[in-house]
Amino acid sequence: MKNSGSRTGRISLVGLGPGDRIMTTPNALDIIRNCDVIVGYKGYVDQIADLISGQTLVSMELGEELDRANRTIELARTGRSVALVSSGDAGIYGMAGPLFTILADQGWDGVTPHVEVIPGVSALQSAASLLGSPLMQDFCAISLSDLLTPWEVITKRIKAASVGDFVIALYNPRSRARKDHILKAREILLADRAAETPVGLVKEAFRPDQSVLITTLGQLDASIDFVDMFTTVIIGNSTTYRYKDRMVTPRGYERKLNS
Repeated sequence: MKNSGSRTGRISLVGLGPGDRIMTTPNALDIIRNCDVIVGYKGYVDQIADLISGQTLVSMELGEELDRANRTIELARTGRSVALVSSGDAGIYGMAGPLFTILADQGWDGVTPHVEVIPGVSALQSAASLLGSPLMQDFCAISLSDLLTPWEVITKRIKAASVGDFVIALYNPRSRARKDHILKAREILLADRAAETPVGLVKEAFRPDQSVLITTLGQLDASIDFVDMFTTVIIGNSTTYRYKDRMVTPRGYERKLNS
């Protein structure tokens, strides 16, 4: 253990970034190297295996998020420093939500254990950097996973974002159990947006199997096989255009108004 003599437990919610080590912040790396325990999904723990030297490891499978959060709290209450790791940013569809929810349900006093959130480079930031400048105006993120949010609520959010002309980043766009959600989202958006609206698809950002594809909202169905749970989809607004192999959303609406 790195800090076996500590009296007060500490929880660090650590965002590892998209994949490549160069995208993990120095603060995150320092905490991982110096904590007592690392808790996380097995795939994320394997991602930082070379940083592990004496720390206790608790790895779990996907779908066990609440178990991971509970175990982290239990370990911290014994006085240990625990790093609960997520990919991307822990506060964006990561482990910060389950952990704070459980602490609140337990009547946590806000002090013990000490909890800190260590920001990481999120999936939408990673995807945007590979696509060009798609997020230059107001944007929103919507998850298409209906495991925790009813599909009816998700569709309302898609419609509201579409009417509001937000650039939209879609998380969890397609899985083996949810093959058509992305196509249903497309139909909602086509009621308000032109078929020529650029759409960026980024799979496995900053990982060895990284792939980037730019298509349009009208032709998105033809690229459906490209999309899976490791893909982030960025849908442009009314001013977004494609230039060469990049998506460009101008900083304001001046380009559209003056065109």
